[in-house]
Amino acid sequence: MIESAVELCYNIAKEVRSTVKNIYKPIISRTLIIVLLLLVQILAMVLVVLRFSDRFLWYSGLSNILALLTVFTILRGNANPAYKLSWIVVILVLPIFGLLCYLIFGNRKLGRAATKKMEDLTARAARNYFRKNAVLPYLAAGDATGAAQSRYLENCAAYPLFRSTESRYLSSGEAYFAALVEELSRARSFIFLEYFIIGEGYMWDTVLSILREKAEAGLDVRLIYDDFGCLASLPHNFARKISDSGIRTMVFNPVMPVLNSGLNNRDHRKICVIDGNVGFTGGINLADEYINRKRRFGHWKDTGIMLRGDGVWGLTVMFLTMWSYLSGRIEPFEDFRPSINCSEAEGFVQPYADSPLDSEHVGEMAYMNMICSAKRYIYITTPYLVLDNEMRTALIGAAKRGVDVRIMTPGIPDKRYVFAVTRANYEPLVEAGIRIYEYAPGFLHAKSFVCDDRYAIVGTVNMDFRSFYLHFECATLLLHTKSVLDVRDDFLETRRQCREITKDRLKSQGLLKRLVQSFLSLFAPMM
Repeated sequence: MIESAVELCYNIAKEVRSTVKNIYKPIISRTLIIVLLLLVQILAMVLVVLRFSDRFLWYSGLSNILALLTVFTILRGNANPAYKLSWIVVILVLPIFGLLCYLIFGNRKLGRAATKKMEDLTARAARNYFRKNAVLPYLAAGDATGAAQSRYLENCAAYPLFRSTESRYLSSGEAYFAALVEELSRARSFIFLEYFIIGEGYMWDTVLSILREKAEAGLDVRLIYDDFGCLASLPHNFARKISDSGIRTMVFNPVMPVLNSGLNNRDHRKICVIDGNVGFTGGINLADEYINRKRRFGHWKDTGIMLRGDGVWGLTVMFLTMWSYLSGRIEPFEDFRPSINCSEAEGFVQPYADSPLDSEHVGEMAYMNMICSAKRYIYITTPYLVLDNEMRTALIGAAKRGVDVRIMTPGIPDKRYVFAVTRANYEPLVEAGIRIYEYAPGFLHAKSFVCDDRYAIVGTVNMDFRSFYLHFECATLLLHTKSVLDVRDDFLETRRQCREITKDRLKSQGLLKRLVQSFLSLFAPMM
């Protein structure tokens, strides 16, 4: 897809710049090799297409027929209409090259075997590892709206509601890191980590030193990381080096220098589970920019949630399901249940996962349900605002029925082409009365919703097509906990550092800029 290609080109640009700076270091990284090999394959594909088109008239006609058949197949599928439209435009404008791109990048899922394997593991978890839920009736007795959202997550994501769980909202990467180090140091039995990005530096070195110490003491320490996410931040032999330290390591979807649709699916989750009793999730990866030890795109604003008690079991099952998927061996899940009692904790929590291998878009629907049920206000923070028609309609509909809808996005982007699409979505929202703020000090990476002082979601799910349809994601629904109010207060406090996007500001944009934004919006589902 477009974002995969752009990210790879961005990585090669960084490699070239690094090589120039270190001209006397004859190092060719894995990133550079992979990018060069992929570019060679793309060039070869283009040359073959051009040569066949020039030499064989029948080839062009056959390709046009195949393109039309592919368009018909896309139309019959159950993908999002915006996703269909983007690919149909590419295929019809560039019948031969567009068709080849669709065959390589248009598939939104891993192979059938991988899909069946994950489906079986998810069904096994729902059947064997979550006891009959006696918590939902307690919520339903006093809150039908919250119960409806919880019931959806249990029915469609197979993750139940929990009580007896303390939740602590972490309003920055620095607060998350301090809490994480403190809890890791207290580990007595096991540590599970699953992260999209790990970057060598102060944050990871601090965590790694604790992990090695705990592994040497005999604890079960495991790590899952996404290979694409770490392509430019870790050495090629990282997994072997970590495993040699006694830390059991799995790599999600190893990047190979071959054009394939597997580049689309990534493990975007951020999970840490300690002894089954403490769990972390949110937007924060294990790299220095997330705690502002490394300056990237101005000041980095991020958030997370820490759970203690029964609800951590949801995060544990997520991790062990992914571990079983990658290792091919089903783990003894029951050995890792929570062992502490937090019966005095207020409210309810519901950690949940989303997978691209099924037809249920849980991350998007959880957001949509909250927007549609909001009565007084809904505050949203997201690094990307790449909306389909359904999400845009839900937001505008909420604003028109009198809900105070506010959205916060970055002031300094990490990806300019996605930021252009984000800004292209502003105008219809602002016209409907939605207030939009850009975080002036830098990049906002937090993904959170808070609604009516009653509900909040904190997790890894961006408001874009990749998170909704292509990535493995996770989040936690919070209901009637103090942390819900903390999410609200953090939004209101952060708003003081933002610039509001007004109608006048939008009208002051140049015509060319608006045309570029509109053009990029057409291909937003492919980014």
